[in-house]
Amino acid sequence: MFSNNNQSTFRHQLIFGLIATFLCGLGFSIVMPVTPFLVNPYVENANQQALVVTLLMSTYAVCVFLSAPIIGFCSDRFGRRPVLLFSLLGATVGFLTFGLANSLELLFLGRIIEGITGGSIATIFAYFADITPERERTKYFGWISAVAGFGTVMGPTLGGLLTKFGYSTPLLFAASISFFNFVLGYFVMKETVIKEDNDEKISLNVFNPINQLKELLTNKSVRIILFLGFLLWVPNGALQSILSQFSIDTFQLSPSQIGMVFSIIGIQDIFSQVFIMPKLLLKKTDRQIVSLGIIFQLLGYSFIVFSQITTVISMFIIGMLLFGFGESIFSPAFNGLLSKSVPKSDQGRIQGGNQSVQSLARIFGPVIGGQLYVKMGHFYPAIMGICFSFMAIWLSFRVMRLKLVENN
Repeated sequence: MFSNNNQSTFRHQLIFGLIATFLCGLGFSIVMPVTPFLVNPYVENANQQALVVTLLMSTYAVCVFLSAPIIGFCSDRFGRRPVLLFSLLGATVGFLTFGLANSLELLFLGRIIEGITGGSIATIFAYFADITPERERTKYFGWISAVAGFGTVMGPTLGGLLTKFGYSTPLLFAASISFFNFVLGYFVMKETVIKEDNDEKISLNVFNPINQLKELLTNKSVRIILFLGFLLWVPNGALQSILSQFSIDTFQLSPSQIGMVFSIIGIQDIFSQVFIMPKLLLKKTDRQIVSLGIIFQLLGYSFIVFSQITTVISMFIIGMLLFGFGESIFSPAFNGLLSKSVPKSDQGRIQGGNQSVQSLARIFGPVIGGQLYVKMGHFYPAIMGICFSFMAIWLSFRVMRLKLVENN
C-alpha cells in the first residue's frame, strides 16, 4: 500500500479526499426533500406515496449490498482511483435518470444504476486509511464525517430551494456535482495502491458478493462490530426513508422546511467533529465513544415518538438534534474500530463490506419502517429505533472485550 512522509503530498491527498467527500454528501442529500414530490404524480394517496418512497430507498440499498463487496475488493486489487471514478460516473447517470424520469419504472431504474455503482464512500474511507497513520485514523474519519455533514447541511436546503425551478432540478444539479467530482478525481487523484503487490490470479468467486461477505465475517471482531452497526442502521434507514413523509403528515412542512430538518444531522456532524470529538478522543477510546453515540441516538428516537404524540414540533427538533449528535460521534469511532480490525491490505474489502452491510440494513429498514408507518402509526419506526438501540447497547459491552489488529 502507499506510504509517503512528504507533508505536501499528504496535504494534497487530504484536500482532494475531503472535497470528494463533501461533493458526495451534497449530491446524495440534495435529493432527499424532493423524492416524495417526484413520486406523487404516480400514486393515489399519501400511504401509497410513503410506501413507494421507502421502496425506492430499499431498491438502491439492494444494489449497493450486492455491488459494494466487489467494489471493495476491486479497489484493493486494482486501485482506489479507477473504482472511485467508475462510481462517480454511475452516480451521474443515476441522478440524470431519476431526475428526467416520467414514470415509476424510470425512477426505480435511476436508483438501480446509482446503487450498482455506489462505491464512492467506501472507496474514500479506504483511501483515507491508506494515507493516514493508524493512531490518527479515527480523527481523520471524523473529518470525513464533518465534511460529509457540511455537504448534508447544504444539500437538503439547496435541494428544497431548487424545487422552485421544478422538482427535477435538484436531481440535475446532483448529476452535475457528481460529474464535476469525476473530472476533479481524474485530474487530481493519485493512486494509493501499489498494484505490483497484488500479482495473484483472480478467481471468479471473488466477484460473488456473498462469498466476499462470508470471508469477512469469519473474523470474529469484524462479525461483532458489523452486527452492532446493523442494529443501528436498520432503524436509521427506516427513519430516513419516512422522515419527509413524517414531516408532511405530522407538521405540514414544505420542501424547503423539510430540507432544513435534514440539515440538522449535518450541522451536528460539523459541530461534533470541530468541538466535541477532539476532546472525546483525548479522554475516551473508540469503543467508549461508540456506546455514547448509541445512547444519544436512543434519546433522539424517544423525543421523535413524543413529538408525534403531542404534535409539538420543538420536541421533534430536539429529537433530531439528539439523534444527529449520537450519529455524528458514533460513525467515526465505529469506522475507526472497523478499520483497525483488519490488516492494511484489506482496507478496501472491509469498507466495501461495511457499506454492503449498511445497505442490507437499509433494505430491511425502509421496508419495515414503511409498513410500521402505514399499518401501526407514524411513530412506530422510532419505537423500533428505541428497541434496537437497547440491543446495540448490550452488544457494545462485547465490543469492549475485542482484540483488534495491532500496528495495522
